[in-house]
Amino acid sequence: MASLISNERPAPDRVLADIAEYVHNYQIKSPLAYDTARSCLLDTLGCGLEALEYPACLKLLGPIVPGTVVPNGARVPGTSYQLDPVHAAFNIGTLIRWLDFNDCWLAAEWGHPSDNLGGILAVADWLSRTNLANGKKPLLMRDVLTAMIKAHEIQGCLALENSFNKVGLDHVILVKVASTAVVSGLLGLTRDETINALSLAFVDGQALRTYRHAPNAGSRKSWAAGDATSRAVRLALIAQTGEMGYPSALSAKTWGFYDVSFRGEPFRFQRPYGSYVMEHVLFKISYPAEFHAQTAVEAAMTTHAKLKELGKSSDDIASIRIRTHEACIRIIDKKGPLHNPADRDHTIQYMVAVPLIFGRLTAADYENDVAEDPRIDALRAKIDCVEDPAFTRDYHDPEKRSIANAMVVTLKDGTVLPELVVEYPIGHKRRRDDGIPLLEHKFRVNLNRRFVEKRQQQILDVSLDQAKLEAMPVHEYVDLYVQ
Repeated sequence: MASLISNERPAPDRVLADIAEYVHNYQIKSPLAYDTARSCLLDTLGCGLEALEYPACLKLLGPIVPGTVVPNGARVPGTSYQLDPVHAAFNIGTLIRWLDFNDCWLAAEWGHPSDNLGGILAVADWLSRTNLANGKKPLLMRDVLTAMIKAHEIQGCLALENSFNKVGLDHVILVKVASTAVVSGLLGLTRDETINALSLAFVDGQALRTYRHAPNAGSRKSWAAGDATSRAVRLALIAQTGEMGYPSALSAKTWGFYDVSFRGEPFRFQRPYGSYVMEHVLFKISYPAEFHAQTAVEAAMTTHAKLKELGKSSDDIASIRIRTHEACIRIIDKKGPLHNPADRDHTIQYMVAVPLIFGRLTAADYENDVAEDPRIDALRAKIDCVEDPAFTRDYHDPEKRSIANAMVVTLKDGTVLPELVVEYPIGHKRRRDDGIPLLEHKFRVNLNRRFVEKRQQQILDVSLDQAKLEAMPVHEYVDLYVQ
């Protein structure tokens, strides 16, 4: 039987071409985007410094072959490692994501756009050191901030209308795509080479979400983004050699991404690429909690204080009802045993129970020594979640993007506490005036974990000054974080 399939090579898919056009030709002119990117940089690096306190994270870091040092290689903040850019991206990306405490973007798909910093910082640092060794100008931190803004925008705009989780794929596919795009720009690839690199990212096998959900929730979710951003660096370097791409990687009938992995549906877009996502990104400031639970944790902290005023404690609670949005129920509404820290920090009942009992929620509260307290599971069993369609609508509304939770606590003596409604978490754009001072405090705390006072001040002197930071060579800034 004769084949009816044309072997004419088509023009690149519009999605690939649009991303490449944005990376190479769009000029970021928003001062708000650059200011927010600076805050994002500090918060993201701070999260990585805190992750260094966890042995489960440390065991994944360093060179593949122990003792290897790469001349002019990228440095890994908070450590003495100097690695090739691919493995440095894995190291930095794993540190960033380990504690689920960096920024967030919630839409049809979820994710953490600052995960892209793993690849961005590794490549920018490596290029700066290499340029300097060859008598050329290093990259500046403004280049890093520009790449961050564009990576946020690519990942976030793809996430607005396209749900990868509903077809079983993990959101780190968007980290790989966004990192591939902006790293290609940093490396100096042409527009066509960038399209080739992007096609390679979509042709790749993609991570399944199963490691984020019962019964398989586990620690891969803490290094999956590091894996994705490092793979992006590898693919961009492959494309830089002149390796061919696959122009209809998305749209090819039968064999393309849409038909194989997206139920035959093309991507949809709500808005053109600009700087919207960075300007509206959500920061995790107060609690290392999966973002759909952030407002519930705030309500739980307020309730803990109210119980103390009444001379009560969590032992006096009979039941808790949480009104929430659909995404929260789908991702983190969970009953039954919780097997590890990764399981606990993706369970709303756990994230609410801990602050009600202890008046706090820290990364250490997901570890076994805290989780073994029998009061936690006893209180978890009393917490039920129900969807409020209005909360779900506001969650998707581009003018609101709320992440609302409302909590009603009933005590054993029959007292029903007034419902607490928290629509916008402290890290939301609508609460920036309250949030940024707290974010900078969080950064100072994380610096104090690793560095002596003099080094802390050196980092702060540059990091809190927009103009100074943007003008600083990348390798000089990264060197401030070297142990």
